[in-house]
Amino acid sequence: MRAPLSWLREYVELPAGETGRDVAAKLIEAGLEVETVDRLGAGLKGPLVVGKVLAIEELAEFKKPIRYCQVDVANSGGEPQNIICGATNFAVGDKVVVALPGAVLPGDFAISARKTYGRVSEGMICSAAELDMGDDHSGIIVLPPEYEPGADAVEVLELLDEVLDIAVTPDRGYCLSMRGIARETAIAYGQQLRDPALLDVPTPNAEGFQVNVADPGGCDRFAARTVTGLRPEAASPLWLQRRLQKSGMRPVSLPVDITNYVMLELGSPLHAYDRERLDGPITVRRATPGERLTTLDGTKRKLDPEDLVIADDSGPIGLAGVMGGINSEVADPEQDPQSGEWRGTTEVVVEAAHFDPVTVARASRRHKISSEASRRFERGVDPEAAAAAAQRAVDLLVLLAGGTAGSGVTHFAKPHGPHTVKIPATHPGRVAGVTYARETVVRRLQQVGCDVYGQDELTVTVPSWRPDLTDPNDLAEEVIRLEGYENLPSTLPRPPAGEGLTERQRLHRRVGRALAGAGYVEALNYPFVGQGSFDQLGLPEDDARRRTVDLVNPLSDEEPSLRTTLLPGLLSALRRNDGRGSQESQGGLALFETGLVFVPTGEETRAGRPGVEARPADEEIASLEAALPRQPRHAAVVLSGPREQPGWWGEGRPANWADAVEAARTVASAAGAELTVRAARYEPWHPGRCAALYVTGEAGGERLVGHAGELHPRVVKALGLPQRSCAMEIDLDAVEKAGGGLVPAPRVSGFPVATRDVALVVDESVPAADVEAALREGAGELLESVRLFDVFTGEQLGGGRKSLAYALRFRAGDRTLTADEASAARDAAVAAAVERTGAVLRGAESPAGS
Repeated sequence: MRAPLSWLREYVELPAGETGRDVAAKLIEAGLEVETVDRLGAGLKGPLVVGKVLAIEELAEFKKPIRYCQVDVANSGGEPQNIICGATNFAVGDKVVVALPGAVLPGDFAISARKTYGRVSEGMICSAAELDMGDDHSGIIVLPPEYEPGADAVEVLELLDEVLDIAVTPDRGYCLSMRGIARETAIAYGQQLRDPALLDVPTPNAEGFQVNVADPGGCDRFAARTVTGLRPEAASPLWLQRRLQKSGMRPVSLPVDITNYVMLELGSPLHAYDRERLDGPITVRRATPGERLTTLDGTKRKLDPEDLVIADDSGPIGLAGVMGGINSEVADPEQDPQSGEWRGTTEVVVEAAHFDPVTVARASRRHKISSEASRRFERGVDPEAAAAAAQRAVDLLVLLAGGTAGSGVTHFAKPHGPHTVKIPATHPGRVAGVTYARETVVRRLQQVGCDVYGQDELTVTVPSWRPDLTDPNDLAEEVIRLEGYENLPSTLPRPPAGEGLTERQRLHRRVGRALAGAGYVEALNYPFVGQGSFDQLGLPEDDARRRTVDLVNPLSDEEPSLRTTLLPGLLSALRRNDGRGSQESQGGLALFETGLVFVPTGEETRAGRPGVEARPADEEIASLEAALPRQPRHAAVVLSGPREQPGWWGEGRPANWADAVEAARTVASAAGAELTVRAARYEPWHPGRCAALYVTGEAGGERLVGHAGELHPRVVKALGLPQRSCAMEIDLDAVEKAGGGLVPAPRVSGFPVATRDVALVVDESVPAADVEAALREGAGELLESVRLFDVFTGEQLGGGRKSLAYALRFRAGDRTLTADEASAARDAAVAAAVERTGAVLRGAESPAGS
């Protein structure tokens, strides 16, 4: 909202020397967002006067129209000024604005006498754009005939002013008017408000224009007034045009300018209908299926049954609260070239109404129209100001257009009582953390416009222009902001002692740090998916991951559901980064994400929507929780390209399925869980390079918690990923349960380690994890760790056989192991592996080391 300071002074008696920046500072202290203070005419200097065109000589020897004009500016010498001008929208006898030599126009444009087009031009006849009054370069300014030559054009055009540009938040719709801003200014300066809405409004009668409100829920106020005998040639006076221009609006015609002016002044949008173009009474109703309306912007729109429309017997003539229809608009005045008579609208019906904010907001978004009217209605307009706004428009039409106000007055009002809120007098102080006296609370609420009754318990009647004041905290905010936010003490909150991160939160951080330390970069993705994502992953139709929770109002129709897996978002991030050259610049991509997935169980119930007036009851909260799907927390990684860069230190290595498995081991290690890995077939992984991940369950058996490996080539192609991309996804909650709580810190032993290497030959079908488990069980308590460091297959082993080489580390906690003790433990481990897996010892014993 742009508020000229000169206009604001009409409603508030500001100190004489108060500048726009001073007023802006006061309003900012009161909680309004004043973005800028524009100083109009700041670069204007020198003589700028009214001139009368005495003669015009057309210079026809040039390609474009050039006119040599004699203009009377009533200067001291008495001689007219000779001025070259290219505009053609003025004639002899017209009054124009002349910048004389020595003047400086906005933009540091200096005016001097100079020779051009073979003549000497002694000044310039100005357009609106040259005086920074607007963007109109089409012609120069033609003034009304009452101004005398030589008059100061700076005063005539009100070129010197300051304009406050205020960003009005949605809860302060009343500030989209001079009345609302003046009210806040009056409070800030402790002055009385000269309320422009305090007008004498005639009593409604049966003689008014007939209006039928068929939907009182969508329109609870409707005032209609008729004005006849308008002069079509009547133009908006300069003061009216300038106030519209300073407020950011373009003058159009007198009836339209008046409705816009009253909207800016009182905040109540108006609409003027050409009475001769109306067919029967006005009706306010919902649109019927198939109806269409051509709005004032020339667009033919298909109406929705939820749209609230203004209609007559011919059909819709306006989209209520948004934009009028072209069929009933006020006609632009035209002059008959032969008779000289003016033709145009001579009778208008002025509409001032109050429409439901939600209805207007939805219609505005549905039809993609953001008008000045819709901006105000959807933020809340004073319903009690409709009759006053209509009266104000009628008064201006009578005054400026020579019209006659009709005796009929139509005013529909849906009965409703005032909105009251009960609030303890001490409540604002408790909210702010300071002490406010009862008198202070009452005074501030009365300044806002409230009626206040009571002593300790106040009954507050909210003014009609403040629909945002609905509960005690809203009233407390008004008291606090008017008393000054800067007066509130600064205190640090004190968290309760003994409460910190939960174990679940600690694990979340440990996993993130561990994966980041392993070279992965965290990627946060939207939790939305569509069935197309599952198709690209190659999931079967009966896959449980296709059963999703659908959103009522999704951000995108292509992703209407909540995710059941982290992979679609991560793989999209991998593709996006690869497409932008991240792999070439960084040498490889490795991303991870930890987050919730949403798994419907089919046992969810349908919960109602609790109210906002109080905390929901325990039963309501339980019902809401029962309606939620299961939400386990997962961790996932995706990687492609080089895992180890080549350099002087040696050859590089591309990422493969083993790196994805290692990422799972990293997650399990952060949770303190032992991970078992077995070969598997599971989409979207490659059937020969996929590993199933298991942990020990609560009942002692194994529990599947995830998969890792290389993605299927079809999936890589469908998603546009780099070749041989790999991924891992694991159920972090299940891993946390298997970990058993806190992860112990590593212990450094003071005794040396004894290392033994063994190589065991087994059938290719035997999982390495089974061989490792057998070695651990057979080695006993002296075994510190076991690591698979080599897998070998070849003709010397025979078909279907493989050799697994393990490094066994032995250590005692209270002594140095002897070579015999380490060898005995190694032999026991091998014996267990031979018995359980059919392994055959292949290697020789390595020397003990420490």
